[in-house]
Amino acid sequence: MTTPTPRTWFITGAARGLGAATAQAALEAGDNVVVAGRNRDALVQVVGPDSDRVMSVTLDVSDPGAVQPAVDAALARFGRLDVLVNNAGYGHLSLFEESTAADVQAQYDTNVFGLMAVTRAVLPAMRAQRAGRIFNLSSVGGIVGGASGALYCASKFAVEGFSESLAHEVAPFGIQVTVVEPGFFRTDFLEPTSVRHGTTAISDYAEASAALKTFYDARSRNQAGDPARLGRALVALADTPQQPTRWAAGSDALKLVQGKIDSLQAELNAWRDLTLSTDGDFAFTPEPGGGAWG
Repeated sequence: MTTPTPRTWFITGAARGLGAATAQAALEAGDNVVVAGRNRDALVQVVGPDSDRVMSVTLDVSDPGAVQPAVDAALARFGRLDVLVNNAGYGHLSLFEESTAADVQAQYDTNVFGLMAVTRAVLPAMRAQRAGRIFNLSSVGGIVGGASGALYCASKFAVEGFSESLAHEVAPFGIQVTVVEPGFFRTDFLEPTSVRHGTTAISDYAEASAALKTFYDARSRNQAGDPARLGRALVALADTPQQPTRWAAGSDALKLVQGKIDSLQAELNAWRDLTLSTDGDFAFTPEPGGGAWG
């Protein structure tokens, strides 16, 4: 029996949380891992010093000039990249009017533009290989919006649309894309070191803002999701012949996504007649299968 060739993973935001857990799961599976993060010392604490299977690279994904050199260094070391995990991100959880334009820009610079920049840097190598797996970490907040999620959910909705569209574009080259929708996992996501709240207090929102912060503070370190199990699940998905386009992680995510599906169906049914009334009386030729969106 021949020994399978180890894959090489490139994981952003790998110094802690879901990124660190995924890196450890990939190593346990016998694969090579390139871990990327803003603090290289923190990366070394997670996976150990560089070795024949491990490489740590300093990378702030919100710095456009830093992305390509980091990917090039990984390719120079291992020759190929088989699995990309776009995990770097954070949550800005505040009511919209209590956030600023700078808050919006910062949220998108990391969660959306950084993710796109890393993907753009990795894709040429995957196309040349005619093979690759991409996991874009969204959130259950990428499909279900809610109070305090105006910035965070908007960024994750963007990740969802990008990922679903990209999946169609790169499928002919043997590249698969999955958008991952975790619920609440027991990481430092809600800790002061990670989460950000609005700083522009508005008296009309004082009660709602305080209640939301109390909710998140109480939820921190009281989440049902196990990061180690999510990491192992991503390894299992990378092993499957055909990845799902979307994958919800956790019992809370399953409940929320199912609720969104039910809500969408009920609303579609309720307004079906008005929806259909907007077609014109003029002749037209429908695109087979819905065209680019079908």
